[in-house]
Amino acid sequence: MQFIDKFRIPAIFCAISVILCALVGWPFADMGVTDDGPYVLMAHTLASTGHIIYNGWAAPMLGWQLYLGAAFDKLFGISFTSVRMSTLLVAAMLAFLLERTYVRLNLSERNATIGTLAFVLFPLYLMLSVTFLTDICGLFAMVVCLYGCLRAVQASTERSAIGWLCFAVVANAVCGTARQISWLGVLVMVPSALWLLRAQRRVLIAGLAATFAGALFIVACMHWLARQPYVQHEGLLPKSFPVAHILAEHLHVFLDIPFQLLPIFVLFLPQVFKSRPRVLTISLALIAMYIFLAIHHLPSRRFVVLEPVDGDTIGFNASLMFNYPGLQGDVPRIVNRGTQIVLTIVSFGSLVGLILSLLRLRTLPLRETASVHVSWKEAGVLLVPFTLVYPLLLLDRAASSGIYDRYPLVLLMIAIPFLVRFYQERIRSQLPLASMVLVAIMAVCSITTVHNTFALDRARVVMAAELISQGIPDTAVDNGWEYNLGVELRHANHLNDPRIVFPADAYKPRSPQSAGCSMFGYEDEPHIHPLYSISFDPNACYGPAPFAPVPYSRWFALRPDALYVVRAVPDRR
Repeated sequence: MQFIDKFRIPAIFCAISVILCALVGWPFADMGVTDDGPYVLMAHTLASTGHIIYNGWAAPMLGWQLYLGAAFDKLFGISFTSVRMSTLLVAAMLAFLLERTYVRLNLSERNATIGTLAFVLFPLYLMLSVTFLTDICGLFAMVVCLYGCLRAVQASTERSAIGWLCFAVVANAVCGTARQISWLGVLVMVPSALWLLRAQRRVLIAGLAATFAGALFIVACMHWLARQPYVQHEGLLPKSFPVAHILAEHLHVFLDIPFQLLPIFVLFLPQVFKSRPRVLTISLALIAMYIFLAIHHLPSRRFVVLEPVDGDTIGFNASLMFNYPGLQGDVPRIVNRGTQIVLTIVSFGSLVGLILSLLRLRTLPLRETASVHVSWKEAGVLLVPFTLVYPLLLLDRAASSGIYDRYPLVLLMIAIPFLVRFYQERIRSQLPLASMVLVAIMAVCSITTVHNTFALDRARVVMAAELISQGIPDTAVDNGWEYNLGVELRHANHLNDPRIVFPADAYKPRSPQSAGCSMFGYEDEPHIHPLYSISFDPNACYGPAPFAPVPYSRWFALRPDALYVVRAVPDRR
């Protein structure tokens, strides 16, 4: 055990697992994946000019993430892949740090490793690791701050505690420049640690000074960002406050958590069958009612869905792809309805099992642990305030565009140590083999999601090149909003978004779409006037156009698939 602890082998294993699983999926495509295309182009510009120039898509500051992406451009050549590999490096470092953080939160080495793998090998995390979105870098900022705070609370000397607090502030302030919400580390997590250390006067004074300096840095960064042209402006609070809609969005996020952490939640499923017959009957009836509502197309179906989520989501879904790309036709499904029902029953049954375990807390025996790094109370003081404040900063998104499943990623990371530690201390000291099996199954799904997403995107790039070679301008083709963002930025210096407030005339309302195929992202891309659209269905819109289809690979699909060119406007011949 000393050898393992000295060389951090479990943490290294977690980091290597992220890299290997991501690369097996072959995450290479010369186009944007969901929102990251404009961010990648900003990294290219920084590498070429040495300046950060926003292009109308960024609400995150991007900060150090841009410089890391630009450095990879310089080292490996300017490409989408070079920039994205910088995120994969951060994702691997984060996996290493997360495993060590979980150990500090009093999980055994084995349990911490399984908990970490359950998080980092889930499709959402793995897919984000091979994009240039800000979620991984923002999460890294919060985890490194948490680790610093834990080390400060556990420090044996005041000098060491002060050093770790300063580390937490500096690391979170700098790394938080990727995604502003990550600064909650400085603003909430560090003050929580200071509350635990308030009896040590020198530590308290030094920590308050460091926190104040970090807050000044944040104010300076926000002032600088507000002066940059072509930055999307988002408020802290929504302009309108549709209470029912906001509550429904947050409820949807909550109901999605059991599936996202299924290798951990499933540990509590046996508790359902140990309950009284009446409790078991009521639980099964509620789950059956939920499934009935999800299957039938009711008005509430946006928030009552089967697992994996079968709605407008950016993460893991029934097509085993990352995001719905805005192409014409129905997105091909891989996960059938029967499998979704089973996954929903297991996910919600596990949630009920957890609730029953918490209600039976006093009757569950307390198991002794070899060492206690932090008590439950200390862990709660460090993490509960952060957990309560974080959803409040999502209110604006909840009221407008909605909360995508990647936004609460940090809350999943926080839930794992509490769930595993509760299981470890009250039910069984070691996580069972079933958890490891489920982690492996999720890893396979993650690799498949990476493969299917990038295989589709490579086909879109090939299709676009073929049309251009036949004299079709790129602005005459709707190749899905992700690809279209890059096309628009080849013809303009910014996207046409109403959230841009500086310069004042940046946004120009676009006339409504004329008759023809509906183009997702039409408002943002005024230079694109499609005559043709790329489609999953050869008969979509106004029927097939005289161009050859492009096949692409989909793992676990029953048949191979292809992309087709269809007419976006009627054929006037």
